[in-house]
Amino acid sequence: MSNSLPFLIDGHLDLSMNAMEWNRDLRLPISELNNRESGLDDKPDRGKATVTFEELRKGNIGLVVATQIARYVKPDSPLPGWFSPEQAWAQTQGQLAWYKAMEDDGQLSMIQNKENLDAHLTNWNSSENDNKPIGYILSLEGADSMVDLSYVEKAYAYGLRAIGPAHYGPGRYANGTDSIGELNKEGIALLQEMDRLNMILDATHLNDDAFWDALNRYKGNIWASHNNCRTFVDHNRQFSDDMIKALIERDAVIGVALDAWMMVPNWIRGTSTPQSTNCNMEIMANNIDHICQLAGNTNHVAVGSDLDGAFGREQCPYDLETIADIQKIFPILNSRGYKPEDIQKIANGNWLRFMRKAL
Repeated sequence: MSNSLPFLIDGHLDLSMNAMEWNRDLRLPISELNNRESGLDDKPDRGKATVTFEELRKGNIGLVVATQIARYVKPDSPLPGWFSPEQAWAQTQGQLAWYKAMEDDGQLSMIQNKENLDAHLTNWNSSENDNKPIGYILSLEGADSMVDLSYVEKAYAYGLRAIGPAHYGPGRYANGTDSIGELNKEGIALLQEMDRLNMILDATHLNDDAFWDALNRYKGNIWASHNNCRTFVDHNRQFSDDMIKALIERDAVIGVALDAWMMVPNWIRGTSTPQSTNCNMEIMANNIDHICQLAGNTNHVAVGSDLDGAFGREQCPYDLETIADIQKIFPILNSRGYKPEDIQKIANGNWLRFMRKAL
């Protein structure tokens, strides 16, 4: 099946969070994984997962950017997280241990440099094995777990290649979604250390102040792993046209996400449904197209689905049952006049160009 589908790269998946916090064995068939969660109500997406290794392979999604994530929270914070940076670090190390166990089991293959990347692509495209390992580049979503700056090099040594300094709310290094303020002095030093190590800066989740501050300071490669357009959903989590244009000027790639609240305006968590808001894959195409129109080409947009990033089928396009259905975007783009070479760039070419340069 997969050979007839374009090779697809997903720029943002919280695989280890699903394994370690949601307690999901991603080796299971999706139906079995969801059946095991029937009756659970500790998370809003129980029984509605879309991501397993099998579904990634069905969708010919052979390369992903996979995250570590653990937030530090102050005592008065309403956000979930850990009460010390050391605990947050330990959580990310448990996540790393899971990635390594999945490598040992033949499910995943870590990509740390251009040679790893090219070898993986050769293997994925030539092997007839239905269970070949999925390549992954390791990224950190929110830098709170970096106890101090010396930990950045430790993380680089085990394979971390991208860092998004912020997540939701105020962070130890940068302030993210729904907060204000530029980088603090630790955040400025973090960017300098990332620059020294030639790491990728993920601009996703930086609030507007921190976004412009980071773009002005960072010398290295910048991507936005999972971001949509503010013109459709007027919220600080999305990028304004000016922000998108600034990223294009830096030769960034922006991964378009499939979280319904980022796709349709006025989404109310727990109340809105994909059907009631008419949230479908056409909206993903609208976001892709908007970025292409601003760029004047198809060189700066790709997929960064964020699927099962603490939401499931209750909060993603209604015409998507599993992650394999991301492939539905390409016939939609084709019907809008996108040529095969443009679709190939959006499916994999833009991420690959960026990765070859950055790694």
